[in-house]
Amino acid sequence: MGGPLASCAVPAGADAKWRDVDVASTRARRAPENASTRRGPASSRSLVRARAASRESGRNGRPGNAGASHARAAQVAARVAARLRRATRPAGRKSPGDALDRASLVASVASAAVRTGGRRPAGARRGAERARARVDAGPAISAPAQARLWRVPLVPVNHCVAHIEMGRVATAASDPVVLYVSGGNTQVLAYSGDRYRIFGETVDIAVGNCLDRFARAVGLSNDPSPGLNVERAAARGRALVPLPYGVKGMDVSFSGLLTHAEARARRRPSPGAATAEDLCFSLQETIFAMLVEVTERAMAHCGRRDVLLVGGVGCNARLQAMMADMARGRGGACCKMDQRYCIDNGAMIAQAGIFAYQHGARTPLAACDCTQRFRTDDVRAIWRKGTGR
Repeated sequence: MGGPLASCAVPAGADAKWRDVDVASTRARRAPENASTRRGPASSRSLVRARAASRESGRNGRPGNAGASHARAAQVAARVAARLRRATRPAGRKSPGDALDRASLVASVASAAVRTGGRRPAGARRGAERARARVDAGPAISAPAQARLWRVPLVPVNHCVAHIEMGRVATAASDPVVLYVSGGNTQVLAYSGDRYRIFGETVDIAVGNCLDRFARAVGLSNDPSPGLNVERAAARGRALVPLPYGVKGMDVSFSGLLTHAEARARRRPSPGAATAEDLCFSLQETIFAMLVEVTERAMAHCGRRDVLLVGGVGCNARLQAMMADMARGRGGACCKMDQRYCIDNGAMIAQAGIFAYQHGARTPLAACDCTQRFRTDDVRAIWRKGTGR
C-alpha cells in the first residue's frame, strides 16, 4: 500500500468541531428551509431510497449517474478541505504549520469523500497504467488529499518495506536476514542488488492468519488479540501433538497444518486426549520450527549471521527465543522489537517515507494509485544503495 500515514494528537477544539463531518447533514443545512428538504422521517426515507437508487444505477452500467455522484463527492471533499484549512491555519501564518500535528483531522476530508460515494467505478479508470487491483478508495483518496491540502510532496511507501526499515532503525541491525511474519504476510527476505529479495514465503495463508483462525476453532477470545491468546494458552501446554510439517524447499505451507489441528480440536474430549492448551503449544512449536528452518537456510545462503523479526507475529516470545537460539549457534543474534514497532504503526510509514524522500522519491498526484499487490521485491530501496550485498 502506498502513501504517507501519521497518527498524532489533534487540537481539542478543532477535533471536536471536525471529527464527525456528516455530508448529508451539511447538504440539508445548506438547502432552503421548506417541507421538501426538512430532515423528518419521511425525507430521511426518501434520502435512503435516493442513495440506493444511485448505487443501483451505477451497478447497472449507467456511467452518467455514477460520474455525477463522484463529481459531487469531489466537490464536497474540496469544500470540507477548504473549511478545514481555514479553521486550522495558525494566525499570522500563510502555511498550516506542522501537518503531523493535525493528521487525524485531515482524515475527515477523506472520510467525507468516501461517505458520498468515493469508490471509483469500474469504467472510470484513467489509462492502462492505473488499471491495478481495485480496492476501497479510502487510502487512495487520503494520501493525495493530505498532500494537496498541506502542499507537501507525495512519497510512496510499501507496507512490507516500512516494517523492515522500522526494524533496522529500532534494533540498529545493519544487514540482517529478515523474517516478516504477520496476519497477511510470511516472507524471508534479504537485501541484495537495491531490493529486498524474497528467498522464501508462504504458498497459501500467512502465519498470523493461521494462528488467528485456530484461536477461533478452540474458542479463544479476540481480546486483546487471538494470536496473543494462543501464545498464552501454549505456555500452559505440556503434550506435543504430531502435526503436518509443511516446508516446501524455501517456502512454507500452513493450510494443511491448520486443517489437521482444527480437526483435532473438534474431537470429543476423552481421558488422556490433548487439551486446547496442548494443541496451541503443538501448533506454535511446529509453525515456528518451520520458520526457523527456512530462515536459517536463507542465512547460510546469504552468508549472514543476524536475523531481524518484524510484523505482528514477531512479538511472540517463543518465536523470538527459538530464533535467538538458532542465531547464536551461527555466531549471530536475533534482532527483535517490542510490540510498539512490530505491529502496524505510523512510525514505520514515516520512517520509510523519510528514507525515500531523502533520496528523491516523489509521486505526482495525477499518477497516485493504491494496490494490494505491491510486493516487497517490487520496491527499489534506493536509500540503501552502496550498503549490504
